[in-house]
Amino acid sequence: MRTPTAMIVGIVLCPCGLVLNLTSTLAPSWRDVSRIPSGPLDLIQHQGIWDICDEYQGTSQTQCGIKDSLDYFTQQPVQVAKGLMPSSVVVTVLGLVVASLGVRCWQDIPHYLLAGLGGLVLFISGLMSLIPISWYNHELNNLPVISGSTLQVGYCLVLGYLGSCLEIIGGLSLTLSFGHCCKERKRKKAAVDYSYPPSRQQGPATIAAISPSIDGREFELYDRTSTPKSYTNSLDVLEGESVSNRSRLPCDSDL
Repeated sequence: MRTPTAMIVGIVLCPCGLVLNLTSTLAPSWRDVSRIPSGPLDLIQHQGIWDICDEYQGTSQTQCGIKDSLDYFTQQPVQVAKGLMPSSVVVTVLGLVVASLGVRCWQDIPHYLLAGLGGLVLFISGLMSLIPISWYNHELNNLPVISGSTLQVGYCLVLGYLGSCLEIIGGLSLTLSFGHCCKERKRKKAAVDYSYPPSRQQGPATIAAISPSIDGREFELYDRTSTPKSYTNSLDVLEGESVSNRSRLPCDSDL
């Protein structure tokens, strides 16, 4: 059986999104500050969510670990990004593990339920990374900075947007496996209903007969599907027959 196209799309896009989001989380370039009045003209300051680095374009030197004198790291968008970005990476890894178990790699038929659950987890991880990136981008000009400086969007925001979108698209593609899962259950249910016709599901039909009267006595209705009383009688005699007056001739209970 060929792997469904939706699974292929999801299992290819989500790892790419993981790499982009991981780079966006670790790299210190969410915002670039240039033309700082108190600094050299070739100085560009890269501000991330974990570190601040100064890059001198004239000498191609980069110095990280710059002291935060403007309380940049205490701002709410930065704090939210510190919490959600690493969480998104962890959730993405978990979603890829679940999705890999569902997608057909070493088995003939994919496990659609696991693939759908993995896609749902990956979709949530994409939203977890998209929220802080969008918030940071919206508040980029409102974060503290030296007056007179020029602000630019860093490459980490671009990578974060791309990675989040890839995870969302890949997760939605994998969640289409839920549709295949429902089809498989309906097919199995139809197969079970076909193997057990309604006439058999209602139980065996009761066959009743009325014997003609013999010596003025009429026999009652009996059910041929029920167990004869002779088999359930501990004395092995028929109803109305006692052990003392039982004849030596074979009767139904003997048979």
